[in-house]
Amino acid sequence: MKIKKILALAVALTSVFAVAGCGSTGDSSSKVSTVKKVKVEDTQEIEAIPDDAQKTIRWMGTYDLNPDEKKGEDKSVEMTLFNNKGGKVEYTRVTDSEKFDQLASAIMAQQNVPDIFKYEWMAFPAQVLKDMYQPVDDIVNFDDPLWADVKTAADKFVMGGKHYVAPISFTVGTLMMYDQDVIDAEGLDDPYELYQNGEWNWDNWYDMMSEFVSNAPADVERFGINGWFQTQVIQQTGKTMVNYDGEKFTNNINDPDIERAEDLLYQVGKNNLVNGNWLGNAKQALKDGNLLFYCMGTWAMTGNNGPSDADTWRVVPVPSDPNTDEKYMTSDMTAYMWVRGSTAKEAVKCWYECCRMANTDETYKENGKEKFLNANPNWTEDMYQVIVDCSSSEYNQVFDYGYGISSTMSDDNANEDGNCVTRKLYEYTNKADDNGKQFSWTELRESYSATVDAELKTINDAVVAFNKKNS
Repeated sequence: MKIKKILALAVALTSVFAVAGCGSTGDSSSKVSTVKKVKVEDTQEIEAIPDDAQKTIRWMGTYDLNPDEKKGEDKSVEMTLFNNKGGKVEYTRVTDSEKFDQLASAIMAQQNVPDIFKYEWMAFPAQVLKDMYQPVDDIVNFDDPLWADVKTAADKFVMGGKHYVAPISFTVGTLMMYDQDVIDAEGLDDPYELYQNGEWNWDNWYDMMSEFVSNAPADVERFGINGWFQTQVIQQTGKTMVNYDGEKFTNNINDPDIERAEDLLYQVGKNNLVNGNWLGNAKQALKDGNLLFYCMGTWAMTGNNGPSDADTWRVVPVPSDPNTDEKYMTSDMTAYMWVRGSTAKEAVKCWYECCRMANTDETYKENGKEKFLNANPNWTEDMYQVIVDCSSSEYNQVFDYGYGISSTMSDDNANEDGNCVTRKLYEYTNKADDNGKQFSWTELRESYSATVDAELKTINDAVVAFNKKNS
């Protein structure tokens, strides 16, 4: 399964985890048996859409923001708030493979132009530079308390001095799940306790995996880890393959911290600590006790993919870089782009604010926590709190612009081997390519440095033209 499909599944659950609770309530083994439907109160913090303004916004996407009444779906908090303020959402369905083409066609024809479209990696900078979206500064005040804690992230998506992304929420991209019984049986340190003490880092992660694998009985094959973790490990340095200073995109693959992280991943792969097979969920990955860590989005650890009554599973974030005291996280971001040609300014502003309120109000977050624990009765409150903590503003959210530069850099489907250049740079020191070759970082860097430089020259030329046109 390609990584974009994995991410699509992860993002599909983002709204569940974004309304996370704020703290453990004591007994981490307690379960929630029933959950009352949260009462959505009107709020004076959000102004109603003016009577003379357009009140219906068009949403183009692969799913409907409105509830499916035939399936008995509850209306979301944000939709309830929006309806209370006079707003409605009109849905235009598109398929995942055609959504960008249909959006571009609507903008070009200026017919049935959607007002909002889901943020994805290609939105910035590629689609912004193609005039597919408009800046949000006229409808979002990032100094307002409702938006203040996402301003730092919003500042990373500025073109020509204007913001193009208003982050609604962040959800930790991947977690590492493990079996506490296996940890105890092997006499290993508990990763969760290390995390709680601020000691969960690359060093003890690597040592733990090495010890687990080396202690395998003669007739048993063990592995330290399976899943998608390479990108997250590298980004624990706070560094990315492509940098952006608000004016120019630059190649960062010569950064020594990236090299240090890539060398670690090379050793993890070279020493056979990685199970490179596709294991679709935690239940499959942890069933026989021969895999220490399973790293994937929370979708692969919840519902039918999650722990059963007798399981003693726990979760921790990707281990941190021992050379930095900063807290970094590779997160999924929920945001709605304001489409070029939209005239529903007041309604889009209201929708943004309703979404933020749904994701920041303490009552709604606590209700989201109860719903999660009710749906996942074998997740403890401590486990849930890991999601909350890692999705919070305590962490610096890391975004690599390399995923939004071009099809060569960003689109798996545009490359013959199904892997975009940015993904190769993050993953190919840790696992073999289609020809069975595992690259050292020196080899990998030399193989793609010229390609990165060429793609960045093209995008930087587009930035110059964009800024000149919009100055």
